[in-house]
Amino acid sequence: MTDTPSSPLVTPFVGERFADNEKLSDLIAPPYDVISVEERRQLAQRDAHNIVHLILPEGNDDKYERAAALHDEWRTANVLKRDVESSVYVVQQVFRTEAGQIRARTGVITAVAVEPFARGRVKPHEKTHAEPKADRLALLNTTRAMFEALLLLTRDEDGELAQQLAEIVQGEPTARAELDGVGISLWQVTGSGAAAIVRSAGAGALYIADGHHRYETAIAYHKSNPAADRTLGMVVPLADKGLTILPTHRIVYGDMGDFDGFVNVMRDRFHVHELPGDVSATDHLVELKARGTACVIVRPGGNSLALLLKAGAKLGDLPFANERTVASLDVARVDEMVIKSLLAAAGADAHLAYSPDPEEVVQAVVRGAAAFGVLLNATTVEQ
Repeated sequence: MTDTPSSPLVTPFVGERFADNEKLSDLIAPPYDVISVEERRQLAQRDAHNIVHLILPEGNDDKYERAAALHDEWRTANVLKRDVESSVYVVQQVFRTEAGQIRARTGVITAVAVEPFARGRVKPHEKTHAEPKADRLALLNTTRAMFEALLLLTRDEDGELAQQLAEIVQGEPTARAELDGVGISLWQVTGSGAAAIVRSAGAGALYIADGHHRYETAIAYHKSNPAADRTLGMVVPLADKGLTILPTHRIVYGDMGDFDGFVNVMRDRFHVHELPGDVSATDHLVELKARGTACVIVRPGGNSLALLLKAGAKLGDLPFANERTVASLDVARVDEMVIKSLLAAAGADAHLAYSPDPEEVVQAVVRGAAAFGVLLNATTVEQ
């Protein structure tokens, strides 16, 4: 892997982009793991060349091979074109908050070193699951391409990267698009400008805000493809005023199983109480956040259950217990102590899906498509 002392953490790279800048809004999609079945259908219908055809290919055993064939076809037809020069790509996303404020998040897409977390230059905050990694690895093995960038945070303590990005976005963008009400602009930066940006972006450790499964997939792929020692990552300064990390809720598919037995196990470490039907689960989660690690379990045919970690609950037997930073995060604790037990209760065929939309989670359970939903609070930028 890229684990030599002189190996830069981030570098420019020769990117591949859609050739038609005029219709980009019809060609892009959200991250693969937050796209519902219905949203995938809508994106696929929007354009025959929407990226969803590659990141979420349809089919059975041959779906990954079909994605690879489609990728090759798009290249041959010049739907996708490689840039001539090694570059970095500054991206600014402009959006409106729920409070009506206009915010902008600015980062830079680079080629990020693929290396063990033990090296300490790329830092995770979530535990991953085998099934999503197997899915992404199968896609990577056939397409030999990374279609989506990780979201990575850097402390940027001297503010140099933020200043460089602020100067770049004053110029005319290379491309523009819009997705779900978010305005997206991209600037291709080459030469000395790109070299200066990667020096700043790679000056300190990078923290994975989104994309843990994809990064670990890149590590697995590298083991059998030594030359594939980099992956796509969008690096954002920690102090960026547009930086917002949304919670990623869990949807558990499978059988109902022994839910009462699961609850009894949870009582060893959690205070468990039922939510009245007129209480908002998300509002209640926010209230519980000040008191400690919490989650809400959505179940069919009954009120939701709130779990609040007991003060002094023993974490010593958990895999992350000695990783102090990770051990303090709600998402790590809930995944290890709650999600794993729910998956065990939901049977041998149980599996997970993810969504940033709590209503989507609730409706998946209500209509009987999912066995359970688990709502979480967001990890804060400071964490």
